[in-house]
Amino acid sequence: MSSKNSALPMVIIGVLFFIFGFVTWLNGSLIPFLKIICELSEFEALFVTFAFYIAYTVMAFPMAFVLERVGYKNGMMLGLFVMAVGALMFIPSAQSASFMLFLSSLFVLGSGLTLLQTASNPYVVHLGDIKSAAMRISIMGVINKSAGVLAPLLFTLIVFSDMPSIATITPQDKELMASKLIAPYMYMALLLLSLVALIRFSPLPELELEQSSDDTQKSIFTFPRVVLGAVALFFYVGIEVIAGDTIGLYAQSFGVENVTALTSYTMVFMVLGYIVGIFCIPKYLSQQKALLFSALFGILFILGIVLSGTNHTFFAALPDTVLFVALLGFANALVWPTIWPLALEGIGAYSAKASALLITSIAGGALLPLLFGKIASFSTMQEAYLLGIGCYLFILFYAIKGHKIVSWRGE
Repeated sequence: MSSKNSALPMVIIGVLFFIFGFVTWLNGSLIPFLKIICELSEFEALFVTFAFYIAYTVMAFPMAFVLERVGYKNGMMLGLFVMAVGALMFIPSAQSASFMLFLSSLFVLGSGLTLLQTASNPYVVHLGDIKSAAMRISIMGVINKSAGVLAPLLFTLIVFSDMPSIATITPQDKELMASKLIAPYMYMALLLLSLVALIRFSPLPELELEQSSDDTQKSIFTFPRVVLGAVALFFYVGIEVIAGDTIGLYAQSFGVENVTALTSYTMVFMVLGYIVGIFCIPKYLSQQKALLFSALFGILFILGIVLSGTNHTFFAALPDTVLFVALLGFANALVWPTIWPLALEGIGAYSAKASALLITSIAGGALLPLLFGKIASFSTMQEAYLLGIGCYLFILFYAIKGHKIVSWRGE
C-alpha cells in the first residue's frame, strides 16, 4: 500500500492503539488500588495481570478463526464491542467490591483486546514495506504508551482525589474509592461503542494478503521464525508487564507516595524508545540490530535494579533501584515492533494464524508476573527482578539467530 493510501488507515489504527494502551496500562494502577479495597496480598493483587493477559492465550486462536470468517475490519469492530461489555462489567464489580467479579471483567476486556490486536498488528505490518514495519509499529507504540502515561495519572486524579492517606483509610473510604470507578468505565464503554461506529463507516480497506512463498506448509508451527518469535514475545510481554505493573508495589515498599501513578514513569521511557525507532529504523538501524540492543539494555537495567541501592542519585523523585525499573521501559520499547516484522516476513496468507500465535504469547503478561510475585514472596522484590535476565537472553538469541531459522531440520 502506498504512503498516500495508507495515511488514513494509519490514523484509524492509531486511535485503536491509543485504546490498547489506555485500557492495558490501567492495570498498573488497579493492582495497588484493588490491593487496598479488596484487602489482598501482593501475590493476590498480581492476579489482575493474570486475568487480563491470560485472555490472550485462551482466546487468540478462536479470534483468528473469527478473523478468517469476518475479515480484519469487522474483527476490529467486534473486538471493540466485546471490550465495551467488559468495561460495563466494572460497574457491578465496583458496586460489590468483588475481586472475582473484577477479574471476570478484566478477562472480558482482555478477550476484546485479543481480537482487536490479532487484527490490527498484521494490518500495520502490511500497510507498507515490511523492512520499515518496525518504524510504523514504533509510531503506534508512541500512541499506545502515551495513553499508558495518561491512564495512571487520570486514574490517580479521579480515584484518589480527596482521599486520606493509605495508613488511615477506613471501610467507608474504601466503598467511596470503589464507587469512583463506575463513571470512568461507563464513559469508556460509550467511547468504545462510538469507535465501533467509526470503524463501520470508515473507508478502512480489507487486507489482501498473498499466499506464502511455500504453499506446502499447512501448519503455522512449521514456520520456526514465527514459533520462536512467539516465545520471544512471551518473555518480552512478561518483563514489560513486570516493569509497568510492579513498579508501584516496589516503590510502595520504600515509602514512595502516589504509587498508582508510577506506571507513567515506565511508559515515558517506552515512548522515548519508540521515538528512537521512528527516527532510526530502517535508515540508521536495522530491525534486527534494534532488537539486539534492546535485549542488551534490558540486561544492563536489570543489573542496575539488583545492584543499586535506595539512594536518590539520578532522580530525586525515585530511589535508584526503582528508577532502573522505569528504565526497563526504554529497553522494552522496540522489542514488540521488531519481532513482529521479523516473524511475519514471507508468511503471506498465513498472517492471521501467525498473528494469533504471536498474540498467545501475551500469556507472558499473565504468568511471569505471578512467578515474579512468588519469587518475591520467599526472597525480595529486588531479587525477583533477576527473572528478567532469562527473558532478555532469549530475546537476544532471537535477534542473533532465531529469526533466521527457516526450517526445524536446519535446511
